[in-house]
Amino acid sequence: MIIYKTEEEIELMRASAKVLAQAHGEVAKIIREGVTTRQLDQRAEEFIRDNGGIPSFKGYNDFPFSLCISPNSVVVHGFPSDYTLKDGDIISVDGGVFLNGYHSDSAYTYPVGNVTPEILALLQRTKESLYLGIEQAVAGNRMGDISYAVQQHVEKQGYGVVRELVGHGVGKKLHERPEVPNYGKRGSGLKLQTGLVIAIEPMVNLGTKQIVQERDGWTIRTKDKMPSAHFEHTVVVRKDKAEVLTSFEYIEKALQ
Repeated sequence: MIIYKTEEEIELMRASAKVLAQAHGEVAKIIREGVTTRQLDQRAEEFIRDNGGIPSFKGYNDFPFSLCISPNSVVVHGFPSDYTLKDGDIISVDGGVFLNGYHSDSAYTYPVGNVTPEILALLQRTKESLYLGIEQAVAGNRMGDISYAVQQHVEKQGYGVVRELVGHGVGKKLHERPEVPNYGKRGSGLKLQTGLVIAIEPMVNLGTKQIVQERDGWTIRTKDKMPSAHFEHTVVVRKDKAEVLTSFEYIEKALQ
């Protein structure tokens, strides 16, 4: 069942999304060479709890951390660890906040130090595809319009769009219906209605679209071990223009 949100519920989700956006900003402040991914996870959890929230991911299906941190060829669901960031890495940081009875969800992929122009272009195009998808999240459009916007933008660059992993509804549960694929046919799928809250999250690989799962049961890598980028926002479908609940404002301020 798809659960559409009232304005009162969206207001509660907006508060959750703000804490998440600020937590991302706190993480962004300390991303640099020599920092471990575990330190990033600890900083996020500390900030979220200090601001009245609960990390959505911690304990979700027994996931043991507050963030999914995925370096280089890891697409998503990477475990924070003693891995130390080094020059030339890219790192996806994906997090969620549960506050006021509602979840929010967003992700951002960072360059560390001197990253090659080819990989920087991957990050830029993936981020662009997120916003192109968001532009289609208006009432009367179809889910396939979002999916097509993402897919056509990145595939024309020669990148691979992950098929097995998709965006999703967000609300009282972290993952709700409907699924939000990053590939599809324009004009197909669910008709979008006002009050639908979804996480749009392109996962785009520099090489093949194919992925593999590691033995931990969580970590997803590209099959060819080429880099992957991941950007995500929690978005409300509106009549004329989608409303983005999460924000990269605090991240971008920290990166200046």
